[in-house]
Amino acid sequence: MAAISGLIRVIEKAARKAGNRLRRDFGEIEHLQVSRKGPADFVSKADQASERTIWDELRAARPDWGYLFEEAGEIEGDPTKPRFIVDPLDGTTNFLHGIPHFAISIAVQEPRLDGKGWGEVTAGLIYNPVTDESYWAEKARGAWLHDRRLRVSSRRHLDESLIATGIPFAGHGDHGVWTKIYHGLAPQVAGIRRFGSAALDLAWVASGRYEGFWESDLKPWDTAAGCLLVREAGGFVSDWKGRSNPICDTEILAGNDVLHSRLHKIVATALKA
Repeated sequence: MAAISGLIRVIEKAARKAGNRLRRDFGEIEHLQVSRKGPADFVSKADQASERTIWDELRAARPDWGYLFEEAGEIEGDPTKPRFIVDPLDGTTNFLHGIPHFAISIAVQEPRLDGKGWGEVTAGLIYNPVTDESYWAEKARGAWLHDRRLRVSSRRHLDESLIATGIPFAGHGDHGVWTKIYHGLAPQVAGIRRFGSAALDLAWVASGRYEGFWESDLKPWDTAAGCLLVREAGGFVSDWKGRSNPICDTEILAGNDVLHSRLHKIVATALKA
């Protein structure tokens, strides 16, 4: 087992503390289902409370680093230091409906050497408060579930492969593009799943539960930690044109080391139709 670095310990401590709060709040959701406004307001407060808990914990340990939060936006730090990219509750709709599938995602992104923007992601953690699963990775040190090394699935055939996706919904995503990709992939794979948390979808690709994943119209906080996890587990992440950016979010295609190129070919062909 790789020794857990001080940075990952800091991140995990923050995620677990926020996760304890989310777990308690999740237990209250069933009492709020009678009101349309009540659950939404409650989840918003739970999301914000989780974000504040994570911020307080990370700021105490790395006071001069910057942040990119889903709720609070960008908070600048020392421009020569890394920043944290934080999604305090990925899978908000699941949370709202009492579905126990959501996560906290925290990643570390380095500043570019030329001082113009942000570069590679060097650490990341995805924590599921319900299952107490903590997926983490550091650049060149592998991907892990607690103390167990992760590797992407070894399946080599599409007809044995399970692929995850995120389906466009009101105001998000392009239904036409998604439908083209779905019709290209569905006849060739063993199944397609939509569970509602991109962070956990990527963690499950890294752990070999899925062979691949595609989605569009995401944000950096949805995918930053997950992209690193898949790569450190031996998989590949790109956009639909095959470009491997540090964070793929506007378009993301992730797959194991054998099938990613085949998935990319199917996606590219489908989008030409």
